[in-house]
Amino acid sequence: MRNASMKKRLLALAVAASCAAAIHPAALAADTAKDGAAGAMPGYGVDKPLPVPHIGKKTLANGLQVWVVPRDGVPRVDMVLAVRDAGYGADDASHPGFAAMLAGLLNEGTAKRDSRAIAEAAQGLGGSVAASPGADGILVSANALASQAAPMMALLAEVVRTPSFPAKEVALAKANALQSLRVSETQPRFRAERAMSRAIYGDHPYGHTDPTVASIESTTEAFLRSEHARRFRPERTLLVIAGRIGEAEAMKLAQQAFGDWKASGPAAPATPRAPAAAKPARLVLERAGSVQSTIRLGSPGIAATAADQIPLRMAGTILGGGFSSRVNIKLREEKGYTYGASAGARLLREGGSIVGGADVRNEVTGAALSEYFNEYKRIGAELVSPDEMKMHKRYVAGGYLLSNQMQRAVAGTLATNWLVGLPAEFLGQYVPLIEKVTPQQVRDVSRKYFAPDKQSIVVVGDPKAVGEQLKAFGEFTVTDK
Repeated sequence: MRNASMKKRLLALAVAASCAAAIHPAALAADTAKDGAAGAMPGYGVDKPLPVPHIGKKTLANGLQVWVVPRDGVPRVDMVLAVRDAGYGADDASHPGFAAMLAGLLNEGTAKRDSRAIAEAAQGLGGSVAASPGADGILVSANALASQAAPMMALLAEVVRTPSFPAKEVALAKANALQSLRVSETQPRFRAERAMSRAIYGDHPYGHTDPTVASIESTTEAFLRSEHARRFRPERTLLVIAGRIGEAEAMKLAQQAFGDWKASGPAAPATPRAPAAAKPARLVLERAGSVQSTIRLGSPGIAATAADQIPLRMAGTILGGGFSSRVNIKLREEKGYTYGASAGARLLREGGSIVGGADVRNEVTGAALSEYFNEYKRIGAELVSPDEMKMHKRYVAGGYLLSNQMQRAVAGTLATNWLVGLPAEFLGQYVPLIEKVTPQQVRDVSRKYFAPDKQSIVVVGDPKAVGEQLKAFGEFTVTDK
């Protein structure tokens, strides 16, 4: 009986499915007639601006700035402490990439706790604390349940103000850094980026952000302590507090944790202005037997606060900032040279760069470079169409809105903007400024900064396989560095 019943149910389902399949085309045709042409895409939704939060501001007596962003939502508080002139830009010529080790060791031991005790304390508060380096500074981020904001603020201050750099942790960090460098040296993209940074920035610290064996091995506990004292100073620091916390309470916690912080000794010098021009280089970084080439094109750009920065951001998005960008459509979709191609502007506090690149097959290395230069010329000569402008503006606005939904992202954006010299208000100004960019502005900044004759070229690959193709672009120096 059970088997007979099951057969009847299966038969009924089969009949229902066949009827649905028969009815579906007619229903689809009716829907299509109502909506218009077959396959028509629905219209865009209404643009939603980024809600601009109230930001409470206060400067403590020692010079430390505090920004508070109260937000409803999950019972959590995020804290991001930004220290200017503490990142790669502060590294001396003998210690490139040192800022990464300094940042990584901050939470590996303090005057009160070892690394395990710090991690357990953070977890007990429902969060974590960690640091990350950048060209213009170091960010130290912490988060906790709202009810544990006070002890987490104290732990953040402990990590920032009193790191002990234990010998055992320093030795482990150096061993890990050496191993990581060995692995990176085998990656063509790492080599290409490093060479391009040097070509663009020369001897400027921005051009030497990757460590060397010598810089890692020469790092000592004493050097870490002295550099921490030079770089971590209240008058060069911003603390952003976001989440379910009142402004008055947040300011009180900041005062308790950081109000008596005092700098000791001389400060690290401010990062100098990066070069605005560089003689274009032509380099082939040897990778014998490689079946593909990693190519980079680059030149000096502008600072994050420069007058052209908004139009240049827009131009970079159109040219190579996403899947629908021109170089990606050309090299990936139309030509089939690569899985992905990009180009755009990188904006720092004291300068910037223009960088494009892709991984391509050996036999199309020269052709790929030609297509890059063709797109660079076109965007600097022709006006972008209204539809293309609209598409990319929506992409920028939508991506910015999505990336700043979470309060930790808002805190991070505010801190990162401050490091490069942008005010708190830029959080809400960015998208409206992008919306105002005109095709003429895109053309003008592209002609200025994406000019083909200003671009250095770096190719990581087999010189025997690509040498003939590269002759059309100048005389290349072959090196194994």
